[in-house]
Amino acid sequence: MHLNRVTTWSTILLLTLTLAACGGRSGTEAESAAPTANAERPAASQDPEALAAEIGPVKEVSLGAQIDAALAQQGQQLFNTYCTACHRLDERFIGPALGDVTQRRGPVYLMNVMLNPNGMIQRHPVMKQLVEEYGTLMTDMGLTEDQARAILEYLRQVAETN
Repeated sequence: MHLNRVTTWSTILLLTLTLAACGGRSGTEAESAAPTANAERPAASQDPEALAAEIGPVKEVSLGAQIDAALAQQGQQLFNTYCTACHRLDERFIGPALGDVTQRRGPVYLMNVMLNPNGMIQRHPVMKQLVEEYGTLMTDMGLTEDQARAILEYLRQVAETN
């Protein structure tokens, strides 16, 4: 009788361990690993600004009709500190020239590239194309939203004067 009880419990334990080992992922892991409609592949028709708003922290940017000179001056200092290692205004360098970038890209896109370059590189088709073209990744400089906005204002000023 004692042997039957040990055999029964051993069998139950073995089956439990086998099921646990082969059971796969937990529900939350399986859900997070399952692809969703817009998670990794955005709709092809989605414009770059709307997609950037989904990826980065900035959802909209209010731009004044006129350039804020004081903000642009702060942006120039920040640009010189954080951006000139890889970017030039009027020529291609490690990264693309940025002198007319505000005419090519929208403010939400630009802010989110500065604030969340890794997310944008992973999910935004324009950033993926730039990484392929330049062969390098943009570094996350740890900018605040205010700093990124100042750099954007500086880039607007540069584009306006060119």
